[in-house]
Amino acid sequence: MSLRVDGKRLLRDLAELAEIGRDPGGGLSRTSFTPADAQARAWYAAKCEEAGLTLELDALGNMVAGLPGRHDEPAVWSGSHLDTVPHGGAFDGALGAVAALECVRRLAESGPQLTRPVRAVVFSDEEGNYNHLLGSTAMRRGFSEEELAAMTGRDGDRLVDALDGWPWARGSRTDTRVDPARLHAFAELHIEQGPTLEQQGIRIGVVTSIIGLSGGLVRFHGRADHAGTTPMDARSDALLAAAQFIGAMPGLARASGPASVITTGRVRVQPGGTNQVPELAEVSLDFRDPSRERVAAMLEAIGRSAQEAAAAHGVRAEWHPDEIVDPVPLDEGMRALIADCAADLGLSSIDIASGAGHDSQNMALLTPTAMIFVPSRDGRSHVPVEYTTDEDVVAGADVLLATLRRLADT
Repeated sequence: MSLRVDGKRLLRDLAELAEIGRDPGGGLSRTSFTPADAQARAWYAAKCEEAGLTLELDALGNMVAGLPGRHDEPAVWSGSHLDTVPHGGAFDGALGAVAALECVRRLAESGPQLTRPVRAVVFSDEEGNYNHLLGSTAMRRGFSEEELAAMTGRDGDRLVDALDGWPWARGSRTDTRVDPARLHAFAELHIEQGPTLEQQGIRIGVVTSIIGLSGGLVRFHGRADHAGTTPMDARSDALLAAAQFIGAMPGLARASGPASVITTGRVRVQPGGTNQVPELAEVSLDFRDPSRERVAAMLEAIGRSAQEAAAAHGVRAEWHPDEIVDPVPLDEGMRALIADCAADLGLSSIDIASGAGHDSQNMALLTPTAMIFVPSRDGRSHVPVEYTTDEDVVAGADVLLATLRRLADT
């Protein structure tokens, strides 16, 4: 009989983690580098200690756990993230992080030593409060001090300030790159975040590719004035420019291509009084497409649209785009291995593309990489009702365990 995860332990761990960062509305708010994020990391570190695992940290909060004293063979890695979007759900990221830990524990408990070590990883700020896929990007290419100093969060706070005194970081912030020679392969378990698997009654999704994405911030600078005494044609209203700009985004996405999407999920206005003409309006954007060329074209078109809206309302616009995260195909050999492991466990599977970004797309530039999807109820994600059944959680973890074991024995 094939080795299986301890399903009760896995589900208990997920339930415990789901209470950390619980907000009054019933969602989870574990924004990166906040007290809730720190509490989740302390919980994870305690689980590693209970299992006798060592835990390595870098200066941007990435965590790598494994058995002590193992040889220096390139390791098989698996994991995801603990941070959430504001008022998010209990499975995005958490499932992959906890399942990877469970797999390392089960392999340690199973007795026979594998050819290669297996590591569980937690990536920092996957949700991009400060930068899209911050932790895995730091592992892939690193950041300069200037880049880090320029990063701000959705509330306007600076990353470098958030990191000052952060308890779950060690070493130099500019020395976070991982040597690809340390890696043999990477596999990530994740909820689908869409409806395909549930609608088709399929238990396992074998991810073929991950979408390209970017984001950024547009700042419209106008002039603050009295709302009652300033004539309409004498105003420099930053928020009106922002409104025109936001309204143009759906058409820009449609013009880009059928798979292109643009989301303006946050607007910040100053001074913020109902009887004041807005002086500043900041618009945060997220945009995606399976083609890097179309992502790059949207980046340029967004900048032009911001300038057009600013000119129409007599204000000034600044466009601060993020780095483009390239779309990536995932490793064909590992995809075949996942499908074989699912079949061995009696689980149906299909090939499926990911419309969401994942740390795996950075890891794929370092080592052969694959992803395993399990169904999401009603296709919902990034909301409190995000849910995957216990049976699908355990099934996905069993496929991950079988995949990691075979990778570590080659």
